[in-house]
Amino acid sequence: MYNDLNNKKVLVTGSSSGIGLEIAKNFSKAGSIIALNGRNRDRLNKAAKNIYNSKIVHGNVEDPIIAKKIVIKAASLLNGIDIVVCNVGSGKSVKPGSENYLDWQTSFKKNFFSATNIIEASKKYLVKTKGNIICISSICGVEYIVGAPITYSVAKSALNSYVKMNSKILGQKGVRINAIAPGNILFKGSVWEKKIKKNRKIVISSLNSSVALKKFGNPKNISDICLFLASTKSDFVTGSVWIADGGQIRMLNI
Repeated sequence: MYNDLNNKKVLVTGSSSGIGLEIAKNFSKAGSIIALNGRNRDRLNKAAKNIYNSKIVHGNVEDPIIAKKIVIKAASLLNGIDIVVCNVGSGKSVKPGSENYLDWQTSFKKNFFSATNIIEASKKYLVKTKGNIICISSICGVEYIVGAPITYSVAKSALNSYVKMNSKILGQKGVRINAIAPGNILFKGSVWEKKIKKNRKIVISSLNSSVALKKFGNPKNISDICLFLASTKSDFVTGSVWIADGGQIRMLNI
């Protein structure tokens, strides 16, 4: 389906589990060469065993110095970089209204700087290959979602703005940048799996009332959009935020 992704060199951050792991698997199936990234060596090694033609680049992308080293190593292992997928992020935070300075710092490092650190370090490689950047954001950065962590929502909103505002500068150099804003995605170890185990009835009731399609999304839903945005099928698309939420945002306006 995406023959143009064959032999493309792809760096996927946060790819040892969940959405990032599924994205890496999907690129591999398309014939791409993958650099897996994460902080947990054991999980990275396990992931690499199940992904053909993959390399491991261990490290914390929240640190700009380490992020630069990650990009340099990935470019060396892959012999260049064509596509960067910034997937690191976490909605874990304190109750809305009780945030402090450290909460804001932590959330922005994980949900904003984790992406910008990698992107800034990757630019010179992507300009050479007329490459592509995809950021995994959230609908919390698009609309106000009741109960969503404030620090997380603001950080993802900043990421969406970064994508939009950099699209012209990068586009003039032949590099595309887009974001995907998932809604409720269920997978092993996800926050929704934990909530279901705690009180399935309340979660399903909330899902039925707040999501038009009345179901959870899954990592493959997001990875399929990611591959489309990375391929030449979307070569006229940049600076956009693709919403994949089962109609949750639309329900807010009804």
